[in-house]
Formats: sequence, C-alpha cells, structure tokens
Amino acid sequence: MRVIAIDPGNKESAYCIMCAETFEPLDFGKVENHMLRHYIRDLWQFDEIDCVAIENLQSYGNLIGRDVLDTAQWIGRLYECFTRKTIRDLQLIYRMAVKVHICQDSRAKDTNVRRALIDRFALHDLKNGKGTKKNRDWFYGFKADCWAAYALGVTYIETILER
Repeated sequence: MRVIAIDPGNKESAYCIMCAETFEPLDFGKVENHMLRHYIRDLWQFDEIDCVAIENLQSYGNLIGRDVLDTAQWIGRLYECFTRKTIRDLQLIYRMAVKVHICQDSRAKDTNVRRALIDRFALHDLKNGKGTKKNRDWFYGFKADCWAAYALGVTYIETILER
C-alpha cells in the first residue's frame, strides 16, 4: 500500500510517497503548489496512491499573517484534489501529533524529529542518514521539508492505519 504525506506551505509543499509496509520512501520532493496538484492528478491516472496524510494548521492563539492564511488555502486545495477519487483514507494531521509520536515530546523541534528519524531508519550513516552517492542510506536526497513530510507519513501509518 502506498501513502502520500504532504507538508504544505504557502508557495511550495513537500511530499513523500512511501510504502506503508516497509516505510521506504519511494518518491519525495519539494515543489511549487500548483505543480504538486498536477503531480497528484498524474498519480491518479495510474492508481498509485492508496492513502493520504496532509499536515494541518493548528492555532496557538497567536496572531497570524498572510503566509499562514495562504497555507490554509493550499491545504484546502490539496485536500480537494484527493476527494475526487476513491481512496482508502484521507486524513488531516496536526504537527503536534507528529512531534508527540516521533519524539514523545510536544516541544520537539524539527531537528529533534530529524534526529529521531535518522536513529530509527538510517542503516550506516548515523550522522545524517543520507550516505553518499556510491553508498546511499535511507534518506539519500532528502532536504528541507521532505523530513517533515516523511515524519508525517510515519505518524499516519503507525497511528491511523494500524488502528
């Protein structure tokens, strides 16, 4: 079963398609939002996705700016792309749930989440989990928000699919 996890942004979003059985990242990247919508449509043509997890915004009582509102609009647009086709499951998951699941701490930062993922999945490059071009490790090619998308996928698989 294939899962796509999306970490949305106001202009670009990170995504990670992964195997639910092995947690192997099959495809990932960070692209402009309108390009991601085209990519999603292409995935549907070949029935390559079974489940979807999209990170959702959560209010902490602070003032928000235009970037946050733009991100909220893109979450809705991406969500809508997946409602047009029958899939097994479509979930919006808060970042707090990811932090608690991966690090067992709601105050964890992105670096803590990344470190926990490397400790769990890296095979030989225990420093950054990527390896080299000749000796690739689990996270070879990961950058920026791809880590957050992968963590979202792991959380989704272990907390929602495994119920």
